[in-house]
Amino acid sequence: MKSTFERMLEEDVGFGDITSECTIPEELEAKASVIAKDDGVVAGLSYLSGELNGLGLKTTVLKRDGEYVGKGDVVATIEGNARKILLVERTFLNILGRMSGIATATRRVVDRVREVNPNTKVAATRKTILGCLDKAAVAAGGGDPHRWNLSDHILIKDNHIALVGLEEAIRRAKKTSFVRKVEVEVVSVEEAARAAELGADIILLDNFKPGEIVQAIKLLEEKGFRDRVLLEASGGIGEENVVEYARCGVDVISMGSLTHSVKNMDYSMEVEACSSGSV
Repeated sequence: MKSTFERMLEEDVGFGDITSECTIPEELEAKASVIAKDDGVVAGLSYLSGELNGLGLKTTVLKRDGEYVGKGDVVATIEGNARKILLVERTFLNILGRMSGIATATRRVVDRVREVNPNTKVAATRKTILGCLDKAAVAAGGGDPHRWNLSDHILIKDNHIALVGLEEAIRRAKKTSFVRKVEVEVVSVEEAARAAELGADIILLDNFKPGEIVQAIKLLEEKGFRDRVLLEASGGIGEENVVEYARCGVDVISMGSLTHSVKNMDYSMEVEACSSGSV
């Protein structure tokens, strides 16, 4: 199976980089510097360096994933065939920019949440474009990737409940395996208590307002369920209101905005020819 980088590169290249092929000597060697044009958290270099090394380009990583970098910092260098460097340039920068943008946004949110509730985790969702790469970027920013895919843990959502009902869905899920966590999405305070009563391990409070979350926690405490369930808040949460949710006392805040509407971090690649035999 081709990697994400390989699929994106194949799409970008089409039938070949005709500009480089007609202007750059076939055997010319070059060195490229990858430069941050914004301040932010770098992510994706470990993945990309492996992809480029596999293509015969020597990639030296100068900044670690998760490290804060400033505008003008050189984060990596690439050495090898000049045509090949130019061939991968845009795909490399597109992935690096997106992943770093996600990591930067995640770090901002994580820092804000930790100020008011150091025990609350910030998590991603499956609202991704580059799948596991988007999730890896969230992790680089200090967040939790949540489910990497559908097989990670059981998450009973509204459509499952609509088809078989809450009680039947949980009953069937609990029979699957004792090692599988069962998470249930609920839409009311009463449904949260009912899901806990039926054996849910994690309760996803979907589109709850902060006041409703406080009510749900109070009811779960009264019924003796709070200590054995994790509470996740999701839906309608962004940087502008995440602190309100952190103050409520939930265990996890999941945010689709970390991946579906993030601003890319800008990078450039500056290339220079190498003298014969220097690479």
